[in-house]
Amino acid sequence: MKKSQDHHYPFQNLQETGMSFDQVFEHIVRFMQSDPNGHYRLMVGTDSQVHHSHTTFITGIVILNEGKGVWACIRKVLIPRKMLQLHERISYELSLSEEIVSLFTEERKNKLIDIVLPYIYVGATFTMEGHIDIGNGKQNKTSKFVKEMVARMEAMGVEPKIKPDAFVASSYANRYTK
Repeated sequence: MKKSQDHHYPFQNLQETGMSFDQVFEHIVRFMQSDPNGHYRLMVGTDSQVHHSHTTFITGIVILNEGKGVWACIRKVLIPRKMLQLHERISYELSLSEEIVSLFTEERKNKLIDIVLPYIYVGATFTMEGHIDIGNGKQNKTSKFVKEMVARMEAMGVEPKIKPDAFVASSYANRYTK
C-alpha cells in the first residue's frame, strides 16, 4: 500500500507535534462530538513567505464551532528556493490546500456530517471552506488570479473564501510563515 504524503510533513499545534492526518481527523471528530449541535466550519488555507534561501508554506486546518471554540493545527512545507513568481507561489499554496482537502474523503466528510445530522432540526450546521490568500481589490496583485483559484476550490466541492474572509490563510497560517 502506498504511504500517503501527509507522513512526509507532520501536523502540529501548540499542544502536539508530529501528528498524522489520521490523528488530526480524530481531534476534529472529538471536538465536534463534544457539542454535536454546534455550528461548524471546517476551513483549510495556506500562506507562504519567501525567505533568503527558501520559501515556507504553512497550511492551516481549523474546525470552528461558532461562538463556542476552535481546534486548529498547521502543516509546514519548505521549498529550498526563493519562489518569486507570484502565480507560481499562489498556485502552489492552493495545491497544498487541495491536497489537505482531498484527505477529507467522502467517508471522512460523512463521518463529520453524521455527528451533526441528528441535530440539524435544532440548528446544527457543518460547512467546509477553502481559504485562498488572494483578494479582489484593484490594488491587490493577486486579483487577476481570483477566478482561476476560486474555480479550483469549487471543483473540489469546497466553498472558496478570499480576502478578507480567508482568515485561515491570511491570518492563522500567515503567523507561522515568518
